[in-house]
Amino acid sequence: MDSRSGIVGQLTRDHQRIRGLFDRIRSTRPGSGERSALVERACAELVRHTVVEKACLHPAVRRYLPDGDRWAERELSAHQELEELLVDLEAAAPDGEEFGRLLLAVVTRATEHIVEEEQLLFPRLQALCPAEALRELGARARTAAASAPTRPRPAAPDAAPLVRLTAQVWGPLDRLRDLASRRGRR
Repeated sequence: MDSRSGIVGQLTRDHQRIRGLFDRIRSTRPGSGERSALVERACAELVRHTVVEKACLHPAVRRYLPDGDRWAERELSAHQELEELLVDLEAAAPDGEEFGRLLLAVVTRATEHIVEEEQLLFPRLQALCPAEALRELGARARTAAASAPTRPRPAAPDAAPLVRLTAQVWGPLDRLRDLASRRGRR
């Protein structure tokens, strides 16, 4: 199987893009417009990625891993914590001390989550989930990412069918807001 076309390849590419944004953020001056724009882009990518995982990854984890419910609940808890941090980060003044503290917390939590998925969860899923199912999930993940929301909503539902339904409403609205506000492009 070409692992690049499956859900693991799709999510790993998301992880690489997010880590790349974190690297670029680290190399910019605190309080600068460039850093603010990169943080906004990273936040949007993290939200989009979280929605895709809730809609596509977690149902597969529950179905194919013997301890899938425990894994999925752990993932959902990590996503909840990250989205709450993102809400606080977006509300903080970009040149303030609180912004720096929250940014560090977001980068740390997201990086821990990425490492855990890539080193522990993804290999197990690849070993236990049929190759055709992984490819199908990859296609679903690409579709979900194209319409996913870009703004954190910690109170949003976690159940995959509700995530997909609410993403159809919030995704286009978020993109309009992002376009109008030039979010991530300053």
